[in-house]
Amino acid sequence: MILNYAYRLYPDAQQVELLSEWLETCRLSYNYALRELKDWIASRKCPIDRCSLESEYIMAADYPFPGYHQQQNNLPKAKKKFPRLKAAPSQVLQTNIRRLHDGWDFFQKRGYGFPRFKKYGQMKSVLFPQFKSNPLSDWEVQLPKLGKVRINLHRPIPEGFVVKQVRVVKKAVGWFGVLAIQSALDIPSPVPHGHAIGIDVGLLSYVATRDGYTEARPKFFQTAYRRLKVLQKRLSRKMKGGKNYEKGRIKVAKQHNHIGFKRTDYQFKLAHKLCDLADTIYVEDCDFRIMAKGMLGKHTIDAGFGQLRSILEYVATKRDVFVGRVDHRGTSQTCPNCRTAVQKDLSVRRHECRECGYVVDRDIASGQEICNRGEETYRGTPEKQEIDERPRVGARRKGTRSSWLSSRTVGEFYSR
Repeated sequence: MILNYAYRLYPDAQQVELLSEWLETCRLSYNYALRELKDWIASRKCPIDRCSLESEYIMAADYPFPGYHQQQNNLPKAKKKFPRLKAAPSQVLQTNIRRLHDGWDFFQKRGYGFPRFKKYGQMKSVLFPQFKSNPLSDWEVQLPKLGKVRINLHRPIPEGFVVKQVRVVKKAVGWFGVLAIQSALDIPSPVPHGHAIGIDVGLLSYVATRDGYTEARPKFFQTAYRRLKVLQKRLSRKMKGGKNYEKGRIKVAKQHNHIGFKRTDYQFKLAHKLCDLADTIYVEDCDFRIMAKGMLGKHTIDAGFGQLRSILEYVATKRDVFVGRVDHRGTSQTCPNCRTAVQKDLSVRRHECRECGYVVDRDIASGQEICNRGEETYRGTPEKQEIDERPRVGARRKGTRSSWLSSRTVGEFYSR
């Protein structure tokens, strides 16, 4: 089992200068390796009997593809040509090349997202991939060529876990260390069991469950927008490239970090609360990036629905709670009681079924329908099952009633 724990680091002035130099060295080596990769591709895509009218970088026909292993093996030769590379740890440079080729492999797999050159200041982290012994000792972490760095161990490392990797991340508010800890304990993947709920997310009710629990949407960005607007206005009046411009830019970045930290902290607490409510949780399998392109895009991005779903799945795995994704189409247009279509626009906030007379809040009805689909989709296994007769929007299944009606009531559930 592998977990990631993030802690605040407090390097001294000399260590900060050294880390900043390593980040710049990693950026230059990343761009150099990417340039070699792009030159090899450009030299292989032009016709045999003609070249570009502008320019074309021609490489030898027998020059091999600059893959990860070749570029990694070329690092010792590059250190003789560029002495600056000797200052950084060798494994840090190797993992930096690995990062480039991970992006290249991802591009080949999905067909878009070619790796880009990184500008000055865009390299934000370095990775120390392995340690001979435990690097933690007395509120300090021992890093190669950097020495002992003060760390705020606000929560202890669990027993049986050892530190495998440390990633040092630079943010506007300071430096952070993300520790990858590993244990020989193998936790099996959760399976659907116990009390099940469906969760519907939205901009009015941030979370609405099958049992009637709702959570109002916290407006992280809007509450801090006034201060951010003032800082951005001051920054726009500074001359680019000056020291005052850099100071103003850091203030704006710190405000964005503050907003992001508040959102992440709230979502982790909400994920634990949802795991306390049920043993099986079903969520919608939808692409929230499409929602962010509408007229409510700013509010959708501020809500961070995709991040909430990822955090919920991470927390649920540790707490033996199963989280499954179901089809999101028509969850708010289907009656969870009789499963018939009830068409309504976004302004209608109450579900009223004319077939069976069931009346409930719109978001809660969506959560109940999500739970119905989850129980039909997974059927006690962690894998999705093929459903021959899934009820569609507009179709009614006679003689069936949703499983949530036979479950315990909200009062019985909270009284246990």
